[in-house]
Amino acid sequence: MSYRVIVVGGGIIGTSIAYYLTKLGVEVTLIEAKDLASGTSGACDRAIMLQSKKPGPLLDLAIESAHMYADLEAELGADLEYRKCGGMILVETEQEREAIQRLVDQQQKAGLQVEFLSEAEARKRQPGLSKDVIGATWSDDDAEVNPLNVCFAMASAARKRGADIRLQSRVTGLITDRERVVGVEVSGEKIFADATVLSSGVWTPKLLAPLGLHVPIIPRRGQILVSERIPPMINSVILSGAYIASKMLKRASSGEKTDPAGIGLAIGQTKSGNLLIGGSREFVGFDRRPTAEVLHAISQTAVRVFPVLGSVNILRAFAGLRPYTPDKMPILGVVKEWSGLYIAAGHEGDGIALAPVTGKLMARVACGLDPGFDLRPFSLSRFQR
Repeated sequence: MSYRVIVVGGGIIGTSIAYYLTKLGVEVTLIEAKDLASGTSGACDRAIMLQSKKPGPLLDLAIESAHMYADLEAELGADLEYRKCGGMILVETEQEREAIQRLVDQQQKAGLQVEFLSEAEARKRQPGLSKDVIGATWSDDDAEVNPLNVCFAMASAARKRGADIRLQSRVTGLITDRERVVGVEVSGEKIFADATVLSSGVWTPKLLAPLGLHVPIIPRRGQILVSERIPPMINSVILSGAYIASKMLKRASSGEKTDPAGIGLAIGQTKSGNLLIGGSREFVGFDRRPTAEVLHAISQTAVRVFPVLGSVNILRAFAGLRPYTPDKMPILGVVKEWSGLYIAAGHEGDGIALAPVTGKLMARVACGLDPGFDLRPFSLSRFQR
């Protein structure tokens, strides 16, 4: 008996779901309003980072996804620019050190391979750090990948297995029959399926609002600078400890002023030699325009940490909209109020890291199979409770 699934959204999450559905022998239609990776998946960095997450369901999911990435190039037969290069979280203040040390202690107890480096050890692993950096964490398990390559490779593999990929096709509504979603409307055309999976990122709430569902996903803008090509400089995935510490210390609740742009350094180097220098975390609605003020703040932060960057030219800048949820975890699984409807959205900055495991689990869930992983912590119903 045939089984048909519609996947809405052609980013790295949607293409991953489509690919793993085809591996199950399912008839798949992937529908994207613009082009593949034209949204958040094409406006982000390259990090597959485990040590930025607290022990719990999200870290468990990320670990499984990291294992899948190790074999994905061979499986897809494509160059994903995957590199298991390790990762660092840089520490610049004693307050950050205390907060991040607590995080490292928790992660080590959970079995994550992460350690705290002294100032000298941090500079040995990553030359060029300024004297403002007083230490860092290190994990061999962190990696990087080209998200565009992953997205296009997943889509290509799905298409070879028979998936119908429709680009420049905007879903305008969901088709319902009593308490079941039976398909979607695309420019007046009705497409029917046994299951519909929404992997449409920040646009997911608009599709579900007519069904009386409130989905607390809101856009969070992130801005990134792109440098000229330079010789190899960045040896690993690098993240500033400022953002990690601010989350753990809850500065806003203590009355301390917080940065509304959420500036926190994230830097990596592409295979071609360009630096990707981020980033910001701003709640500005659906505005994707980079701003001079925030880009200047990012560049100043980068030069403070890596003084040599003061002489590096910036070629351009871009911004993307991360799908943010209040508890900073994605929404995955069935929508209990409407049979035949599934969500895979709200990954915020973890979409790249979690793409393979999300695709595999959601493909099984959409087919009524046991995912082999407890998705209850990621259910939409957690917000209703």
